[in-house]
Amino acid sequence: MSSDVGERRVTLQSIADALGVSRTTVSNAYNRPDRLSRQLQERILETARELGYAGPDPIARQLRTGQRSAVGLVLTDSLPFAFNDEAAVGFLHGLATACETAHMPLMLIPVTSDRDGGVAQIEQAAVDSMVVYSVPDRAPYVDAVLRKNIPVVVVDGPKDLPHTSWAGLDQLGSSALTAKHLADLGHREVGVLCHRLSDEPYVGHVDDERLSRATYPVQRERVIGFRDEFLRLVGDGARVHVTERRVSDIPSGRSGARAILRDFPDVTAIVCTCDALALGVLATARELGLRVPEDLSVTGFDDIPSAAGAGLTTIWQPLAEKGEVAGEMVLGNANTAASRHETLPTRLMVRETTAAARHGRVR
Repeated sequence: MSSDVGERRVTLQSIADALGVSRTTVSNAYNRPDRLSRQLQERILETARELGYAGPDPIARQLRTGQRSAVGLVLTDSLPFAFNDEAAVGFLHGLATACETAHMPLMLIPVTSDRDGGVAQIEQAAVDSMVVYSVPDRAPYVDAVLRKNIPVVVVDGPKDLPHTSWAGLDQLGSSALTAKHLADLGHREVGVLCHRLSDEPYVGHVDDERLSRATYPVQRERVIGFRDEFLRLVGDGARVHVTERRVSDIPSGRSGARAILRDFPDVTAIVCTCDALALGVLATARELGLRVPEDLSVTGFDDIPSAAGAGLTTIWQPLAEKGEVAGEMVLGNANTAASRHETLPTRLMVRETTAAARHGRVR
């Protein structure tokens, strides 16, 4: 008899019985959380997790509502920011193209502002596959994604999540291309400007201890890939100063550039882990009367459309193709347990913002 109970499928009624509340109350925790107190909702969701309940069945919801299921895209940034970020827009375009070709709706699921770490939104999502975009190593909502037991593709995130496919870049090797370029140009002291190494709020210069605790793989690997290769190539006298900002946008690039140039006045180059930050660095250089590249070299990463217009030296990646590959992988895996790993190509685009180091930069 105990074996029978252990194999019984957990339902909303099971959770209601365990808590001594109605089934409707449990349903509201997933579908109408505004009708419950925060404490009650959290108690219901915690009990559900303890019982092994992964959330409402998307197929059952389809039958009730008459709506088709969809591919869910989990984002770690807000939707307004995602649609203003040229790199994210390029990826979204490719993923949307793959979904449209397969006649499959695409549901965007931002998880930044949820009080439970995004778990409820994941559990409530009526999707039958998910693409998880640029997520950290450890996050409650990632565990919630895995519990749904549906096809999952991780893009620019952890490579070792169980039963998932992965698509992304060789971040370490790509950043090493920039390191070689600047080392060959004679640069010896450089600043590296990155964004959000972890979810704990921080803005400032980054020491080795903080970098060792970084949980966002893309930023961590772009910083380490550049730093390690630059120090190896330049050898004695090489110095790399890392500075972090919360957001990958032009204002963050401007403020980060000011901090680097103020605190490390001998740098002859600033390396940015995305193009938006680099565009902000270029704006600050102009404001300070610095000539680029004569006084200061600047590099980016992504090769967004704005980068070419600014003459930015950067690492090109196939943004739209990455979205298409992720879409094809998650849709192709819908009826199979097979996992795939796809590393996309990158290349260094040398333009007008880098030149030989001018030692003794005018300040």
